[in-house]
Amino acid sequence: MVPPHILSNLAERHEHARRTLDHDDTHRTRRLDAVARGLTPGEPGAGADKPRRTIYDAGHQETVPGTKVHEESDGPSQDVSVNRAHAGLGATFDLFLKVYGRKSIDGAGLPLDATVHYGEKYDNAFWDGERMVFGDGDGDLFLDFTISVDVIGHELTHGVTQYTANLDYQGQSGALNESVSDVFGSLIKQYALGQSADEADWLIGSGLLGPGIDNGTALRSMKAPGTAYDDDVLGKDPQPAKMKDYVDTEDDNGGVHINSGIPNHAFYLYATALGGNAWEKAGQVWYDVLTGGELAKDAQFADFARLTVAAARARYGAGEEHDAAIKAWTQVGVTAQ
Repeated sequence: MVPPHILSNLAERHEHARRTLDHDDTHRTRRLDAVARGLTPGEPGAGADKPRRTIYDAGHQETVPGTKVHEESDGPSQDVSVNRAHAGLGATFDLFLKVYGRKSIDGAGLPLDATVHYGEKYDNAFWDGERMVFGDGDGDLFLDFTISVDVIGHELTHGVTQYTANLDYQGQSGALNESVSDVFGSLIKQYALGQSADEADWLIGSGLLGPGIDNGTALRSMKAPGTAYDDDVLGKDPQPAKMKDYVDTEDDNGGVHINSGIPNHAFYLYATALGGNAWEKAGQVWYDVLTGGELAKDAQFADFARLTVAAARARYGAGEEHDAAIKAWTQVGVTAQ
């Protein structure tokens, strides 16, 4: 969730942030290993139309899952992190089931597990291929990572991608992987709050930044990539909004957290052009592409754009939804036909 370029900046001031950066590749490898092991969708809990959530406490150790502290049938916990994790898992489950008819992350009722209080002042959250894991933040630069429901939705959507298109985590396909998580993370927040596309803030990680950050509102902005922060500690938000500003780098797996700003902005333009609730038509088109079986693991932005235009036409015909998709990608400099 927290991009490596931010963690690199933090590492200059905090040793635990350096450890967080070192773990970034490990988390990604866990996700890929889970796919390689051929995890069977829906074991156990196949066909479930209600979430089955279990929360564990790592006790500030960097081991998972930790000690079981909360199950689906339990009442509210005295630990607010447990309650927020439980609620965030539920909000994600609700969007995918009630809007897209998808039963949990794998589409077949996979139980949702999460571990809270991971590590000591751990500045990140991640999906490891099997569960959500939340750090508490250091309390100065970052707050508890269970605070933002869009962060929870973002990471769980990595699980959806794992079970569907399984986009390679490198270059443009990796940026699409990150962008899809931002898109559905934002939609999960909007759905939970009942916000229209015009009412939404289109920020990812709003509320996560701590009192030690003087000039920042979130980790990313889909509405205006490159404006989420400009701070002495975090540095300047490097995300571009258009292909002409694409960042060619070997860092961050080819800039997956940076160049995701381009497809993010395309979705924002598409959703706001259509108006109403973004999870309906705009979100449906993105979901159709992610789960439709035609999105290659090494897809580039132009491939994804072409498929969204085709999906809009297939579902809604050659009307506003189709034309708005072409226009949105054109505005960010990506050829969609």
